[in-house]
This record gives sequence, C-alpha cells and structure tokens, in this order.
Amino acid sequence: MLSIGLDYHTKLSVIWVLDENGKTILTKTIHGRMEIVIEELRKIKHRFRICFEASTGYGVLYEALSGLPRARRVIVADPGKIRLIFQSKRKTDRIDAQKLATLLFLQQLPHVYVPAVDIRSWRTMINHRNRVSDERKSAKNSIRAFLRHRGIVAPKSLWSKAGLAWLRDLAFDIVMDEIQRDNLVMKLDTAKQMLRRVEKELKKTADKHPGVALLRTIPGVGIRTAEAVVAYIDDPKRFSRTRCIGDYFGMVPELDASAGKYRYGHITKDGPPVVRKMITEAAWQGIRHSAELKARFEQYLRNDKQRRRIAIVAVGHFLLRVMITMLRRNEVWNPDLVVSRAG
Repeated sequence: MLSIGLDYHTKLSVIWVLDENGKTILTKTIHGRMEIVIEELRKIKHRFRICFEASTGYGVLYEALSGLPRARRVIVADPGKIRLIFQSKRKTDRIDAQKLATLLFLQQLPHVYVPAVDIRSWRTMINHRNRVSDERKSAKNSIRAFLRHRGIVAPKSLWSKAGLAWLRDLAFDIVMDEIQRDNLVMKLDTAKQMLRRVEKELKKTADKHPGVALLRTIPGVGIRTAEAVVAYIDDPKRFSRTRCIGDYFGMVPELDASAGKYRYGHITKDGPPVVRKMITEAAWQGIRHSAELKARFEQYLRNDKQRRRIAIVAVGHFLLRVMITMLRRNEVWNPDLVVSRAG
C-alpha cells in the first residue's frame, strides 16, 4: 500500500508518495483548489493511505479524500505533535509533505479525532454563539462608555425594556452624539436578535441529546456548558482514561521535569477555549451550590487566597472528569457515587 503525505493549501498543494518499501516514487505540486487536488489523487492506480495536517475546514477535505475509491485510510495529523516529533530547521511545502509521508509510512503519525458532519456543525455553532455573545457584551460596554464620557448617569436597569426606552429617548444637543447612540443601540439589538436565533437552534439539538440532560444535573452546569462539553467529547469511549479529558481541554499545568525535580507552570490551554471558559464559569457556580465542590475548592485553596485561580481551575478539571464518567456510565450527578469514581 502506498503512503501519501499531502501538504494542502487552498491555492497550492504538494503530494509526496512512498511505495511499500518507503521509497519515494512521486512528488507533485498541484496548483488549484481542493477539487483539483482530489482529481490528481484519483489518478493514482494503487491503493493508498493518505494524511494531511489539521487546519480550518479539515473535515471537508477529510470526507473528500475518504470518498476516493483507492483510499484505504485517511488520517488527519496533529500539527503541534508533528513539530515535536519531526523537528527541522527548514520548512517548505515539499518538506512538509515528505515529513507527513514518512511518519505515515513508519506508523508514527499523531492524529486527531474527526467527528461526524453534524457534530462539527454543532461545535461551530457553539463557537458562533460565543462570538455573538461577546458582540452583545461589547455593545453594552460601548453604550456604558458612551454615557460615562458625556456625564450621563444610566439607570440600574439599563438593559430592561424600560431602560432601553430611556436610552432611545435621550435628547442630545449635538447630532453626532445622537448618531453614535442610535448606532450603538442598533448594534445591541442586532446582537440580541442573532443570539436568540442561535440559542433557539442550539436548544433543539441539546434537548434531543441525552448527554446534555445528564450533565445539567450537576450543580452550576447549565445548558450552554453541558452542550459544549458533550459536543467536543462526542464519543466518551475514545478517551482511554478519565484523566485524559484534562489534557484534551487544556486544563492541566505545563510540566518541566528534570533530575527528579518537577516544575509546574500555567495550564496548557490546548483544545477549545470556549469549553475552558464555560467550565470555569460552571466551577464558580458549582462551589456556590454544591457542598462537595465547595469542599474541593477549599482543599485546593489551602487557606491561601492567592490560589483562588489555581483552585477554581482545579475544580473545573475535576468537573470534566466527573462529566466524562457520567457520560460513559449514563449516570446523573450523585456526589456519593459519581464523584468518588471520577477522582
């Protein structure tokens, strides 16, 4: 079986083909988009396995390559781990394609999980919702700054129906101020409308997934956090151990071990930022509503207020282990059973 490394870009790509003995038999630079790359690969007359590095939109390319009649296996490589394994001071498209083909032939290629189309769409919708939410927050902050700069004291219920009506009825002596106010209110209204539409659609998916309902039984975990965790875990059995979930979401500290000494740094922040953000928020809510989570927070805190951020991240990491345990066993939150098993 042939081993093919594909260094793919939207306008220029390179393929590097090795035979069964690891000998290079073909290298080719392809000018054009994905359709042209697929047609070139279709011309290969022997069975092959092929790999390419994960990047934006990798799922579409994965499915296109999987549809090739002679493609026996398609692997999406983890670019971060490849750089650690196969270091080189020179970097070109041809070298990258050769590197991928070589690692594929040696069966040393670190790969990433490729979810189904509907799960990928769910994930992108969750990220889109997070961006729209940030836009709404930005609009609110801009309105408050606009009022402060003009010495106007806003009512406490500014974002209520009455508060927004007060804002729209404000009279200004300068036309430029009126235009700025109108544009900011329009920006806020647009963000709110977008958010309502997005959350309505997300709720339809979340309501149909039993995993979301399970995770929502955890104190402090709402629908947004539950759906994000479920979407990114997808298949809980793909993780060999519950502790792997912390690595996947970047909730574990960096480690520098040498000569028997261990130095821990900041968390790695690998994986989706949106999940880390929501898990941290859920952890804060959890310690307010769960005596067990509160006790763990105090344990991690060690009577040192400067460790609050460390402690809350540790609680978030613990929550993730609890969540994957619940999803694996189809169990609701139970402090006496689920938590003890996830430790």
